[in-house]
Formats: sequence, C-alpha cells, structure tokens
Amino acid sequence: MINISEKAAEQLKAMLAEQEVPNMFLRIGVTPGGCSGFSYAMGFDDNETDQDVYMDIQDMKVVVEKENLRYLDGLEIDFEESGMTGGFTINNPNATATCGCGSSFRTATDAGKPNEEPC
Repeated sequence: MINISEKAAEQLKAMLAEQEVPNMFLRIGVTPGGCSGFSYAMGFDDNETDQDVYMDIQDMKVVVEKENLRYLDGLEIDFEESGMTGGFTINNPNATATCGCGSSFRTATDAGKPNEEPC
C-alpha cells in the first residue's frame, strides 16, 4: 500500500488538472541508479500495461509496475512548503540507506546500481 498525504494529493490533483491529455494518472516507480542504487520515478502517464497494479489513493488513480511493488510497499508521499519553495518528500520503510538528497535508496536485499556521480 502506498500512502499519499492530503497536502500532497492536493498538489498532485492540481498538477493533473493542468495536463492536456485526458485520462492521465499518477505513475510511481523505481529505476536503477542514483547515488544509493535506486531512484524514485513519479510522473503522469496515460499508457497502461498488463504489468501495472492500479490503486485508488486520495481519489486519484495511481499505477505501479508489479515488479516495483516490493520496493514501494508502505511508501509515504507528502508535500512540504519551506519559505518560498516546496516539494514532495518520500518516506520509504523498505529503504535501509538513502542519499543526502533523499531521491535514491537501497534495501536490505537489493543494492541496485549506484551512479558514480553524486546527487
């Protein structure tokens, strides 16, 4: 299960409303790379595959590839405002190590493929 805070959901819904393509949904995933081994991927999509798992979270369609579920189960997405800026934050209970910028991680059973370059 993935959890999206009310504040993050408000931001995501506003961003979805700006999309010019109908039937867009939020896709959350994991890609190899980043300084810790895996990087988070979050964006809007309208391309569905048979490898996807669909969830309804905060009245939004959220899609995750089946193979990524093991890395994202229990994931918490929030939105924090800080002065004149703001951004999404991710708390992943599966991560045993994260990088300084918080955008990459590794788990106890999988180190991924870290990049040579820092965040």
